[in-house]
Amino acid sequence: MATQVEPKKKLHFLIIPFMTQGHLIPLIHIARLLAKRNVTITIVTTPLNAVRFNSIIDRDTNSGLPIQVLQLRFPHAEAELPEGCESVDTLPSPSLLTNFMYAVGLLQQPFEKLFQELEPSPNCIVSDKNILWSGDVARKFGVPRILFDGLSCFAVSCIHHLRVSKVHESVASESEPFVVPGLPDRIELTRAQLSGAFNPGSNQLFKSMREKVMEAEEGAYGVVKNSFEELESEYEREYKKTTGKKVWCVGPVSLCNEDDLDKAQRGNFKASNKEEEEYYLKWLDSWGPRSVVYACLGSLSRFTPPQQIELGLGLEESKRPFIWVIRGAYKKEEFENWLKEDGYEERVKGQGLLIRGWAPQVLILSHPSIGALLTHCGWNSTLEGICAGVPMITWPLFAEQFYNEKFVVQISKIGVSVGAEKVVHLGDEEKFGVLVKRDQIKEAIDKVMEMGKDGEERRKKAQELAEAAKKATQEGGSSYVNITLLLEDIKHLNDA
Repeated sequence: MATQVEPKKKLHFLIIPFMTQGHLIPLIHIARLLAKRNVTITIVTTPLNAVRFNSIIDRDTNSGLPIQVLQLRFPHAEAELPEGCESVDTLPSPSLLTNFMYAVGLLQQPFEKLFQELEPSPNCIVSDKNILWSGDVARKFGVPRILFDGLSCFAVSCIHHLRVSKVHESVASESEPFVVPGLPDRIELTRAQLSGAFNPGSNQLFKSMREKVMEAEEGAYGVVKNSFEELESEYEREYKKTTGKKVWCVGPVSLCNEDDLDKAQRGNFKASNKEEEEYYLKWLDSWGPRSVVYACLGSLSRFTPPQQIELGLGLEESKRPFIWVIRGAYKKEEFENWLKEDGYEERVKGQGLLIRGWAPQVLILSHPSIGALLTHCGWNSTLEGICAGVPMITWPLFAEQFYNEKFVVQISKIGVSVGAEKVVHLGDEEKFGVLVKRDQIKEAIDKVMEMGKDGEERRKKAQELAEAAKKATQEGGSSYVNITLLLEDIKHLNDA
């Protein structure tokens, strides 16, 4: 009688995103990519964060993908947070970040209970690196843990060499340029442009958070990145060398949104508003190819009203059509009063479109009339600009964004800087006032949109990177192959 061969167990990955838009969206994309490769996926998050992607996951489930979302109550009362504050970008003030991280820590116990109840039992945890307790859980249940690190390989390399060399500590002033040692390219920064671990400003939380994250990284089996080898191959090698960890670049993960509905709904708290989206697209249809500037400075930007005004006037004075996404509620009434009193919105009606709050960025960027992205250089937005093949106007604000600006302007050569010179830490905005003037904004827009040799070269390079990004994620491409290698590694660990 022939021996029956037991079928190999299907992999079950447990996904734990960090609760803020820039971290949540790419890890949800990665979860969907894994589900498309026949991995059972369980995403664990809190109710209001689940709202941001439930409609997309529901469509995935209905199409037969093995993916589900489980919700844990967010302990806002225990952490003395207002109700509804379940993500960093919904906090009324950066001063509540400590409370928020305390609340995230309280999720460990209910998460462990959920883990024990899951059938089949998960055999891998993929967690954002800011979920500090995920290492304890992985050790407790004896499963490998993979970190999601939302930074570029380039930014991580900069951070590593700054930490090891301490070169920034020997410069005389915060505005004196110095070369970051150990990198394949010559990169100059100033102390004022460094991320919070090296330049904490008045809030020491970022420095202590960085130390805790580094401790929590210990013991992780590897790191999954939203990047692709063709974009930053030298820095991927550098990252592997400096960390000694396995690294899988599986991006750009936003390309998993293949239809317009997915592009429109990703990351939105509210139900997709088809009328609004159609209006935006119709407005874009009225402009010629590569003629419109799309300005969006990220979900955490907190411009003071005077700085917002300079941005608005710079867009207007560029004499080019633009879409301006006005985020957040920081001193919202004061800024809205200026819009009304100045007559700005009425005055630019034939030139500009203002979107308040959330915007379907991937959908807008994919429109052929978009000619440039004015961005804060968050890595997700940078990759979305690259996927759309549009050059960028760079305006870094905080965190690792000044490093990403160097990558866009100097290494990839697809961007022009507005000339921002200092990190403005969350909560410190009033100390800095207006740092970028309207004429700087207009000048950067003119440079990026110019039809001369430099402008054409930037556009050509941006298009080439967009093609490379698309190929990387298709079957046989570098990112597709990296997902295969990741799954083979986890299968091997589970079979051992």
